[in-house]
Amino acid sequence: MSKKQQGNSPQKKSSQTQILKGKLDISRSGMGFVMVEGQEKDIMVKPNDFGKAFHGDTVRVEIPKHAGFGKRVEGKVIDVAERKQTEFVGNVEVNGNIAFFVAGGEKPVPDFYIPIEKLNGAANGDRVVVKLTRWDKNDKKPQGEVITVIKAEDEGDLAMKEIIIQAGFPLKFEDEILKIAAALPDTISREETKKRKDCRDILTFTIDPADAKDFDDAISIRNLDNGNYEIGVHIADVSHFVTPDSPLDKAAYARATSVYLPDRVNPMLPERISNELCSLRPNEDKYTFSVIFQINNRAEIKHKWIGRTIIHSNHRFTYEEVQETIETRDGLHFKPLLLLNDLAKKFRKERFDNGAINFSSTEVKFQLDEKGKPVGIVVKESKDAHKLIEEFMLLANRTVAEYVSKIKINKEPIPFPYRIHDTPDDEKLAPFVAFARKFGYTFNMKDENQVAASFNKLLKDVQGKPEQHVLEQLGIRTMAKAVYTTENIGHYGLGFENYCHFTSPIRRYPDVLVHRVLQQCLDKNVKIDKKMEEKCKHCSDRERSAMEAERAGNKYKQVEYMQQFIGDEFEAVVSGVSTFGFWTETVAHKCEGLVSIRDLVDYDEFRLDETDYCLVGQRTGTRFRIGDKVMIKVVSANLAKRQLDYHWIPSKPDRAAPAGKVKKTPAAPAAKKAAPKKQTKNKK
Repeated sequence: MSKKQQGNSPQKKSSQTQILKGKLDISRSGMGFVMVEGQEKDIMVKPNDFGKAFHGDTVRVEIPKHAGFGKRVEGKVIDVAERKQTEFVGNVEVNGNIAFFVAGGEKPVPDFYIPIEKLNGAANGDRVVVKLTRWDKNDKKPQGEVITVIKAEDEGDLAMKEIIIQAGFPLKFEDEILKIAAALPDTISREETKKRKDCRDILTFTIDPADAKDFDDAISIRNLDNGNYEIGVHIADVSHFVTPDSPLDKAAYARATSVYLPDRVNPMLPERISNELCSLRPNEDKYTFSVIFQINNRAEIKHKWIGRTIIHSNHRFTYEEVQETIETRDGLHFKPLLLLNDLAKKFRKERFDNGAINFSSTEVKFQLDEKGKPVGIVVKESKDAHKLIEEFMLLANRTVAEYVSKIKINKEPIPFPYRIHDTPDDEKLAPFVAFARKFGYTFNMKDENQVAASFNKLLKDVQGKPEQHVLEQLGIRTMAKAVYTTENIGHYGLGFENYCHFTSPIRRYPDVLVHRVLQQCLDKNVKIDKKMEEKCKHCSDRERSAMEAERAGNKYKQVEYMQQFIGDEFEAVVSGVSTFGFWTETVAHKCEGLVSIRDLVDYDEFRLDETDYCLVGQRTGTRFRIGDKVMIKVVSANLAKRQLDYHWIPSKPDRAAPAGKVKKTPAAPAAKKAAPKKQTKNKK
């Protein structure tokens, strides 16, 4: 069913070899594998054949010309096309006038030679961040310079910094970038105001989390004489300050996204821009890029306008305040808020009626003390206030993509960073459909729309059933990953033919690209960007790296939090199965750990049943399937490996206890701080 198929065209090296391009993955053992799109098996690369490449780099690898695509072959890296990271965390070793850097982490990295004058104050044994400065053809070792001596407050602070670096993101902006940002004017010029639609006299407000400091979107609303409502979605005009190919632009592009860890945000842009110049703070005039709609009571859009504006936010709401207003039908600006909520619900219903898939996921947030230690975990609920903002952001994103998609240059579409979501892959979908059928849920496989309708019916019918968890989780896993690309195949999950990201340019670089192309279209002066697809791929890769870092940060905090419960027993839910064990997530804390198959041998010999997504005991018939409730004991919490180990506790007739009952019920201290403090990313 997949619409988007990508390949990798071999380049000729000689009559005996061919060159392919892919990503190098170096295992813990030191062996390398190059993953090439379109090739069934990875290309194996021995450690001596890595050339100048590090783990995660995009490389060109030479393989025998006769090598087929159906079997694994051995190759040699001949060139680095793109570095995943140029900064590394580790320790310096200084001996007289000679200094070396030894990288930390699980992946092998060669030692760096550090010139003494490039130690920048680092002493022997210091934990540092080193930047790769050169690794020429004749150099035996890479050369670098110390850019930061890590003065970590504690082990947790160091771990978060290392996660950011290992994902390929710098910890801070260079001084030059900070100086440029600091010099940007914060005044609203008369000349610039004349170029924009002035919306400062219209009721406008922001709705964000309580701890947010970057308000990158606002909503305005007023009644029109024709009985319709004028509703504006106003987005911070980052592209006004960050111009193409400027030092600020290059720094933002290299990051491509902000990274959100439980106790901090590593921003895409300096705080001067994200928290000051472009933050739509109340009672301040701000430059914005807007989509303004005329909408009637039935949520029918009668007119759209897109362009640059200037706004003045009248009030800053938190989600909690808006939710209270919705529930009590009272409070500041309650009438426009209730109207917006009513329209949002109608937009939402229309989306699902038109094929959007109603997947929902549980998101947890750590409650932290003053030192960033987790003292509690809360499950974040998506309530009407969140859905209100979500629907209007989706509407703006969709409207911008639709507008640009209709513009052609020489009968060809404009290179534009669409946000696409492919249809489910048949190979993933077929076993899921067969598994769902065991519970009585059927799928209509006639076409993509019928598959989406079947998913929505299942998600509705499964509510409250024992199989709810397993079918929801496995259903999500059948879905393709959303990416940025110039090939507009639509967004399957949202049910949109055209979609892009326009609403968060403070934290996403593709939104900045969208703003620039959009303005060119409005000016009827489109400049074809031949590198747009390359930029899209870079942004997708950076997004994926940020997500991996966020998962690592969350896992670290889970382990840190569960250390206090070693030896305690909890009710848990099986969240995954494998040949080497099964994962469970505690009901009370949503913290996942592994029950190793080695710890089950005294009870039974277990085998993985892939068709039923479970482990099955060969003698007893005991089954562990995703979604099953089990009792576990916390036996290990390894911070270095970010790993929780649990033991399964077999049920006994004399052990009939109420759900959630544990050996002892720990009470976490009252939360003193919730993080992150600077930016948030809970809006699409």
